[in-house]
Amino acid sequence: MKHIVVLTGAGISAESGLKTFRDADGLWEGHDVMEVASPEGFKKNPELVLNFYNQRRQQLKTVTPNQAHIALAHLEKDHKVTIITQNVDDLHERAGSSNVVHLHGELRKIRSTGNENDIKNWTENIHIGDTCLKGYQLRPHIVWFGEAVPMIDTAINICDTADILLIIGTSMQVYPAASLIDYVPTHVPIYYIDPKPAITNRPKVTVIAKSATAGIKDFITNLP
Repeated sequence: MKHIVVLTGAGISAESGLKTFRDADGLWEGHDVMEVASPEGFKKNPELVLNFYNQRRQQLKTVTPNQAHIALAHLEKDHKVTIITQNVDDLHERAGSSNVVHLHGELRKIRSTGNENDIKNWTENIHIGDTCLKGYQLRPHIVWFGEAVPMIDTAINICDTADILLIIGTSMQVYPAASLIDYVPTHVPIYYIDPKPAITNRPKVTVIAKSATAGIKDFITNLP
């Protein structure tokens, strides 16, 4: 049984109707990303940031996993599959994938501003004045710009055990996630699915310049 490690980005969720993290103009849902995705932005205007993620959390309730998510879940029937995702949605889990590592946090979780390890599941809005048991304001369990990525070491260790690396729907521009391609063993084949691939001439990388749903069909058909 081969271990297929899958790195997914915003492109796979876009096909379910979720916007990619950053548009070409540098805005996310009309906001400068640093206003809504940085500790400084939260300190400056916590209500704006909480409302922004409240809207994202409610939007998540209106979408469903697409055929790309479902295909990855079905791969578990014949292979060991570990998904490392940059996405903060839960579409992989809802599609049936059982082993998902979230590098950048999860929309449906919250944590205390006083203790980053005090994390709870959360599906509703967060308001100013919502606190943990010790009285600290609650915040989205999201890794913002300038913050450490707690799961990156776990992801590196997973990549080291890969027999195949499959990259889907990511620009390979956001670090440290983009560096994971360098942590698979040198003999491991790498497949990169993206309609506008950022990698085109790297050795041992097979580029499938298609959408996530179409590209995964090609990958599965030709799975070694």
